[in-house]
Amino acid sequence: MERFDVAVIGAGLLGCFAARELSRRKLDIVLLEAREDVCTGISRANTAVIYPGCDHKPGTLKAEMTVRANAGFDRLCEELNVPLSRCGSLMLSFGPRADAVLREKLRQGQENGVPGLRLLSANEAYRMEPALAPGLSSALFSPTAGTVNPWQLGIAACENAVRNGAQLRRNTRVLAMRTEDGSYRIETDRGVLTARAVVNCAGLAADRVQELLFPPSVRIVPTAGDYVVLDQNCAGRPAHILEYEPEKRGKGLTAVPTVKGNLLLGTTERENTLAYAAAECGLDRVKALAVRILPGLDFSEVIRSFAAVRPNPRSPDGSSIQSFCIEHPAERFWSLIGIKTPGLTCARELGSYISDRLATELDAEQNPLFTPERRGIPKPHSLPYEERKALVGRDPDYGEIVCFCEDVTRAEVLEAIRRGAVTVDGVKRRVGTGMGCCQGARCEQKITAMLAEALGVPESAVCKDGPGSEIVRAEHERL
Repeated sequence: MERFDVAVIGAGLLGCFAARELSRRKLDIVLLEAREDVCTGISRANTAVIYPGCDHKPGTLKAEMTVRANAGFDRLCEELNVPLSRCGSLMLSFGPRADAVLREKLRQGQENGVPGLRLLSANEAYRMEPALAPGLSSALFSPTAGTVNPWQLGIAACENAVRNGAQLRRNTRVLAMRTEDGSYRIETDRGVLTARAVVNCAGLAADRVQELLFPPSVRIVPTAGDYVVLDQNCAGRPAHILEYEPEKRGKGLTAVPTVKGNLLLGTTERENTLAYAAAECGLDRVKALAVRILPGLDFSEVIRSFAAVRPNPRSPDGSSIQSFCIEHPAERFWSLIGIKTPGLTCARELGSYISDRLATELDAEQNPLFTPERRGIPKPHSLPYEERKALVGRDPDYGEIVCFCEDVTRAEVLEAIRRGAVTVDGVKRRVGTGMGCCQGARCEQKITAMLAEALGVPESAVCKDGPGSEIVRAEHERL
């Protein structure tokens, strides 16, 4: 039976960062993921905003973590070689109720120590974003807000954790747990292991994982949200993240100019659903809200729509839990249950919080060999001509374009597979194939063939995004 110091359950953003931060200590760490790849659950789809910290009650852990995390994000993304856009945000008001909301957020943000916050007049906001709809009454400007690619960040954290000694076990579902001789015995569908400590980051299943050992304390209510993506550099694309605060109470809209140049619009709320398929009514609502603030948008430039699922934590009596839900039901057992916005922003901070406490419980020393750096897959299209030419000279596969929309080469796809991609979307999450205006129509077949060859399986066994999403029919299934 394998024995570890720490087992981290769930390889989404939280699990990957928990493993990374734990690898700063001299610990044997295993990261268990039920799916075929990391960041395939709630981490694969969200609004991708790095929040400044003006949305949270002063003095709370969430407020403290958000402000600290935002301040350290440039360094974090530099360490992990992940692009970050510090584009800033404007929270928009079109009436007196929303004006009052913005004044309160300004007060909270200033008390939390958010730098650079300013309440703007309508004229000041129009100078920053001339395409905004008429009737604006005020705007709250947050210069430190930004955006990243969520799954790129999570994958980078996982790669860094593995580089620092953590083991990643994919396709490994936890079935049961019990305490045994001062450790936790974990039964999976791939065997049994023991760990001195457990960190539960199982996303939508985090409450059920904790209940394998402890009585219910938190319930997760899954909530789906719908998103629309417009083509790169689309007409009417804002320079800043825009957050629309409706005059009537209800879900507003966030418009995010992504690091790739697309415009992401979202989101709605549909409770008690695990559906990752977008709802037509939700997409219509997103578009209707978008034209209220950006009337010049051309929805013929929409290239994709999708849904995300968020874990909303509730008490057993059904009441909502607004703070970060960090459970510690027993010594050396920690759970992150129902962590939603700003979970992306605070993923590293939450990992560090757990790591520090487990280091004390396990009496773990610092890992003298820890390195925070992770190098990403080279991107030839971002290099000057002479550097790109030299790269192709060393490896001709860098001269063969596979995805023409995003200018992704064969060498990048092969490196994505070497680093762990086993599905078409796994390649996409690492190098951006299929993210352009054709959404993979021209490159999916090539990538399927490359995956089949590299994995030693027939093309009919290659999935788009996990079991049940096979792209090519097996010979005996064809009509």
